[in-house]
Amino acid sequence: MNLKSLFLTAALLCGSLAGSLSAQTNPKREFRGAWLHIIGQSQYMNKTTEQNKKYIIDQLNKLQAAGCNAVIFQVRPTADAFYPSELEPWTAWAAGKRGKAPYPAWDPMQFTLDEAHKRGMEFHAWLNPYRVTSDPKEVLPASHPAIKTPERFVRYGGKLYFDPALGENRDFICSVVDDILDRYDVDGIHIDDYFYPYPEPGKKFNDDASYAKLGNGMNRNDWRRHNVNLLIEQLYGTIKAKKPWVRFGVSPFGIWRNKKNDPRGSESNGLQNYDDLYADVLLWAENGWVDYLAPQLYWSLDKTVAPSRHLAKWWNDNVHGADVYIGTDVRQTMTTADTKAGKKDELDTKIKLSRELPNVGGNIWWHGYWVTDNLNGVADRLASDYQSTLALPPVYGDDRIVPEKPPHGRVTKEGDKMFLSWDLPEVGSYQKETDPVRYAVYDFFPGEEVNLSDPEAIISITSEHKVHVTDKQADVEGHTYAVTSIDRMNRESVPLLIKVK
Repeated sequence: MNLKSLFLTAALLCGSLAGSLSAQTNPKREFRGAWLHIIGQSQYMNKTTEQNKKYIIDQLNKLQAAGCNAVIFQVRPTADAFYPSELEPWTAWAAGKRGKAPYPAWDPMQFTLDEAHKRGMEFHAWLNPYRVTSDPKEVLPASHPAIKTPERFVRYGGKLYFDPALGENRDFICSVVDDILDRYDVDGIHIDDYFYPYPEPGKKFNDDASYAKLGNGMNRNDWRRHNVNLLIEQLYGTIKAKKPWVRFGVSPFGIWRNKKNDPRGSESNGLQNYDDLYADVLLWAENGWVDYLAPQLYWSLDKTVAPSRHLAKWWNDNVHGADVYIGTDVRQTMTTADTKAGKKDELDTKIKLSRELPNVGGNIWWHGYWVTDNLNGVADRLASDYQSTLALPPVYGDDRIVPEKPPHGRVTKEGDKMFLSWDLPEVGSYQKETDPVRYAVYDFFPGEEVNLSDPEAIISITSEHKVHVTDKQADVEGHTYAVTSIDRMNRESVPLLIKVK
């Protein structure tokens, strides 16, 4: 019996069978994301640069400890930038006023990206495409496009939006994404659920002028959907032309259409992407314009108008051509009892449901700050049970292509600590999809089969080429480590085996 078996037996004798079994059933491949928004988050503007850096490190450390492997970080909430940009002004959430740079100067996107990659986590840059203001009282800088070319914008509900009908607006939004791709080694570009604005009773989105000029006799609702389709297709093309490995993801509102309006729709009675936001998200997947969809199923399992239990299955059954990750509201999940299962909250049921549905590849937690605050023990539960083993994100692209494995490795002692290190595979001067960007490290005890499909064997996923290993294990003769390269498409190489002699 190997040591892992002994540990499992001890756990059973201690009465912790449920936690041990949940660890055994955790998948090796799963998207475990967390949204970190900046809009409405005054902590960034109220901290010094050094305090902000420590804060972000703390957030990422806590997400990593909870088993998350991706951060979706908001960098453009309202036609502004949480990074240095020549195209748009600094967001007010950086230093308290739109256009005001933080001092001392720093680059929040680059810093967060670097820190995420150090922890083996993906970094997805999160942008809102059309929204320009979130407060009716906000005054824009004189240099802002909305001041220079007001005819390109529409005011609705006291807020300002790019007019989705205009090609120059689509070009501008894509230029922002292109600039990010030029300057940052992001793993994904992510946009959220704000397309045409959420409808407000008695208020009209006044696009009469652009409809008269560009409508070409189309039904106005179809025309609006066409405008959004054009942006999504152009964004996808912009991304893939620059960096084909960067994933394009959208987190739409959780209802496509209600069944009473469309036989393809879901058993629900809420606001609809297709009819109210003019977002035909199923078409985007079918046409290959998105790599993943993360529907925001922020409701309880059995909420009458929008039961997330049934909606999760609907998205699983109806999205073709893209991955699906479930957007899950942490507060709703941790404060609502699952009465059908006799549980005090919905966490267990929602995670098991996401893993039972064959076309669902993971979860994204809204919002990440509730995870890092350990709301009602959510981080503890994720760390001890549902995300207790490390996971690689799903593979993209042709899985027959794999990166080069590390050529050589060794176990060395430095002072009183043991380290496992390996040489890096050679890469060219230009980035490509097969470049190794992370490494997975497995450990196997003497006599144990080397089994890379066992997530319990993974001890590290890192962008570094050196990890500290347990000293006693490293000294055991016959102990074997395996190191694999992970490329930009999350494909895994054959292992480099390092046996302790």
